[in-house]
Amino acid sequence: MHTHIFFTRRTVYAVFLSVVLALCLSGTVRAKDAVDRHAPPPEFVQVVATNALEAVKADKAAQGGDRASINALIDEYVMPYVNFEKTTRLAAGRHWRTATPEQRTQLVEAFKNTLIRTYSGALAQVDQRSSISIQPFRGDPSAEDVVVRSSFNQSNGPAVAVDYRMENTPDGWKIYDINVENIWLIQNYRNQFSEQIAQNGITGLIDALNRQNR
Repeated sequence: MHTHIFFTRRTVYAVFLSVVLALCLSGTVRAKDAVDRHAPPPEFVQVVATNALEAVKADKAAQGGDRASINALIDEYVMPYVNFEKTTRLAAGRHWRTATPEQRTQLVEAFKNTLIRTYSGALAQVDQRSSISIQPFRGDPSAEDVVVRSSFNQSNGPAVAVDYRMENTPDGWKIYDINVENIWLIQNYRNQFSEQIAQNGITGLIDALNRQNR
């Protein structure tokens, strides 16, 4: 049994929160760089991530790991571009169907706080030379579900492969899963969530997440 139900590969996933926050912060983009949610997938990711990365570079409080600042940014900016409820639902797997509406809401919030707590230190890795490079897109831009591959380039370490899984909704593209160095976020958490739920139920999982988040 795992000692913790959370990631142990923090080095591999150090970039995760900075990328998600980059997406969250994209509301600060200049008018000439406005995000088109219906653009081809690679263009959508490139504009959102690059514009937002510049905002992260300028946000010293977030880079310093201030959780209140990070929470406020996510609450204000995450919803337009990330379907976090779907991320949580897929991580919970079949157990999501048996959860009450209240439990689902609590699990989404607890999971979000877990990611913030675990990866807030990743923002310190962002510097003025950090950048996002989109890899050649080999999918169908008209598909309902696509993966866009990219590299997160940093001056203090090797480039990190980051893939975004997105769905095409009436409101445009929304990201719901991320792959860092061949490890998908949802799959990794699904295994850990399933183990905890089997022992203590959905409420037990929520309680465990919240205890770790204090």
